[in-house]
Amino acid sequence: MSVEFLLTALVVVATPGTGALLTMRAGLAHGTRASVIAAMGCTLGTVPHAVAAITGLAALLHASAVAFQVIKYAGVAYLLYLAWSALREPDRPPEAPAPRSAARVIVSAVLVNVLNPKLTIFFFAFLPQFVHPGDPRSLLTMAELSAVFMALTLVVFVAYGAGAAAMRDRVLSRPRVRAWMRRIFAGTFAALAVRLAAE
Repeated sequence: MSVEFLLTALVVVATPGTGALLTMRAGLAHGTRASVIAAMGCTLGTVPHAVAAITGLAALLHASAVAFQVIKYAGVAYLLYLAWSALREPDRPPEAPAPRSAARVIVSAVLVNVLNPKLTIFFFAFLPQFVHPGDPRSLLTMAELSAVFMALTLVVFVAYGAGAAAMRDRVLSRPRVRAWMRRIFAGTFAALAVRLAAE
């Protein structure tokens, strides 16, 4: 495994996107435990894309405009749903936060990444650059690189979520800040949906 791969993967993972945003929202709304669970869910959501790339399914998805568009617009719809959910989230007092089950947090996080077709294309275009042509262990090497990428995703997202959770008390104690945070998350999810639809 090269230093170039680690640095490139770290830059890609650390660039904030929908998964990082969802993890930070979980940390702000429900604390460190929820943010860690969300980070795990986002990491699990990359597994189907890695498997698709390793088995060659990404090539089929890349060749089929219809399949790509179906997944893309499903992702757009889900991002819009997240924006609407953020706006509609009730303004509960800090002493009575709304609990969320681990299953719900994981499902939301997994869906965010599963419904992101750019991840499949990313794995398809990214991983082969670090595999030597003719390498008899090419599939195993791609699996190992995918595992490292997912481990980096988990570590970085946990850091994002923990940072957001650390600011939770300050946010919860200010109703106006809570209201603006909901609007910011909703607006960002909506903007990401528009950006995905336009690409």
